[in-house]
Amino acid sequence: MNPLQMVDLKGQYQRLKPEIDAAMQAVVESTAFINGPQVQSFANSLADYLNVLHVVPCANGTDALQIALMALDLPAGEEVIVPAFNYVATAEVIALLGLKPVFVDVLPDSMCLDPAKVRAAITDKTVAIMPVHLFGQCAPMEELMDLAIAQELYVIEDNAQAIGAQYIDAEGGTSFAGTLGHIGTTSFFPSKNLGCMGDGGAIFTQDEELAAVIKQIANHGQQKKYHYSRVGVNSRLDTLQAALLEVKLQHLNDFILRRQKAAATYDSYFNEVEGLSIPSRAPYSSHVFHQYTLQVIPEKRDALKDYLQQAGVPSMIYYPAPLHLHEAYAYLGYKEGDFPVSELLCKCVISLPMHTELTELQQAFIAEKVLRFFQQ
Repeated sequence: MNPLQMVDLKGQYQRLKPEIDAAMQAVVESTAFINGPQVQSFANSLADYLNVLHVVPCANGTDALQIALMALDLPAGEEVIVPAFNYVATAEVIALLGLKPVFVDVLPDSMCLDPAKVRAAITDKTVAIMPVHLFGQCAPMEELMDLAIAQELYVIEDNAQAIGAQYIDAEGGTSFAGTLGHIGTTSFFPSKNLGCMGDGGAIFTQDEELAAVIKQIANHGQQKKYHYSRVGVNSRLDTLQAALLEVKLQHLNDFILRRQKAAATYDSYFNEVEGLSIPSRAPYSSHVFHQYTLQVIPEKRDALKDYLQQAGVPSMIYYPAPLHLHEAYAYLGYKEGDFPVSELLCKCVISLPMHTELTELQQAFIAEKVLRFFQQ
């Protein structure tokens, strides 16, 4: 059995090597390394896949979030609601732009924004909500969009972890994660479900005017070359990465199926273990399993991680502390106990290896170690 990894990027590359090598060699031979034709080709292909009108590639997922906020031209000091249980990028870009992050607790099962808590956090200074589609499934977007529409707020979706997940509305219709709000963003960090061999990101919207502004901001604020209509940034997707991503996009549905199969296999081992909860599946969303995240009783979580490490099984804690308790955001005045669900999750979540190359033998080995721990 091959050594276990949280994400087997090498194995995936070896499986797709002929296609990937040919696509990247074409870029090398063309020498169109910046804004080559593959960048727009990939943008068009991703727009077709997501059924969204506009996709603007950029340098990384954090840039995507920042550019999305910049495009809305929100007044400094206004408030943007984000989940307390999350990676830092959403709060970071809000603060960098002179806006105020307002943290809100999450649902204990899906671990995404709790609409009831969002409603309670809205003030006359609130201008936007930034839901995060965490670990591979959608936040409760219908409720969040209803709130946003009623309060005239913008919605920027952080879809770095759930590309390809589908939201199922009350009428039974489906939309891809990242396409329901005013703007959606994603990351192509190598470990993501659709990942490149470096950094990359994209912004999507159905709004033509917003798309034009987003394109300008990502390209130094240029309306045309050397004519600057607004303050912008330099954030572009490398042509080599775009060529790679276009190849991988053709396999994204297969990647999703492989992850879902791996998740079902894990479920079959763990769904009746006392003291451990398998990932929930929200009824309004498919799950593409960027992570397979268990919830363990807090008294055993760290001991389980240590036990797995000694047994040669990697695991990760996403996330070890909620955002409101980090030093960088102490100025906001939050304290321990403000967001009890997020704080509890940080004490009980643990993610097991999850990727497209997992074998049944590897999963059986991982499961045997987890089960043995709980049988002690």
